[in-house]
Amino acid sequence: MKHRIFLLFLFTLGLISCRKDEAIQKLEQEKEAKKLEVIFENINRNWNFNTQPINATSQQLTQNWSEWRNFLKELSQKPKSSIGAFQQKAKTLSKKAQELNNNIPVTYNKPEIKSRIASVATKINSINLYIHLKTIPDEKIIQLVPEINEELRSLQNQLAEIDQKNNIKMEDGEADMIKMLDTSRAIKTNNPEKDKIIK
Repeated sequence: MKHRIFLLFLFTLGLISCRKDEAIQKLEQEKEAKKLEVIFENINRNWNFNTQPINATSQQLTQNWSEWRNFLKELSQKPKSSIGAFQQKAKTLSKKAQELNNNIPVTYNKPEIKSRIASVATKINSINLYIHLKTIPDEKIIQLVPEINEELRSLQNQLAEIDQKNNIKMEDGEADMIKMLDTSRAIKTNNPEKDKIIK
C-alpha cells in the first residue's frame, strides 16, 4: 500500500513538473517571438537602399550591363513578410553583388571599379552573415545600410569619372609623348661594350 501511495505521489509530482516546464517553455517561445518581431520591425524600417542611378553613366549601364541592372533591381525590392524573407533577400543580394565582377564593360574594367565592387560586396556579405546568426544584431545591420548606399554612390561616381576622362580630347602630340615615355618600348642593345660601361 505504501508503495502505491509513493508511486502515485511520484506520478503526480512528475505531471506537475512537466506542466511547469511546458509553461516555462511556452513563455520563452513567446518572448523569443516578440524579440524577433522587434528585430523585424527595426530592420524593416531601416532597409532603405538608394537604387536609382545617380548619373547618366550608371543609367546607361543599366541597359548594357545586365549584372548591374539585376543587382539594382534586386536591391530595390524590399522584403515584407518576415525575418525569413530578409534572410533570403540578404542571401540573394550577396550572390548578385559577387556577380557584379562578371562582364564588366571593357571601358570600366579597371582596378578602381573592382575595388569599389568588392567593398559593396563585403558590406552586403556582412548583412548576410549578421541576419543568419541565432541572435540577430539588428543594430549592426541597420548601420550597414547607409554604408552600402555610400559605397554605391562612390562606385557610380567612379564610373562617371572614367567617362569624363575618356571624353577629354588629347592635345596635338600628346599621344606621341605618351609613347615616348613608355619604357617597355625602349630599343634593347646587343652591344657588350656599352653594357660594360653601364655596369
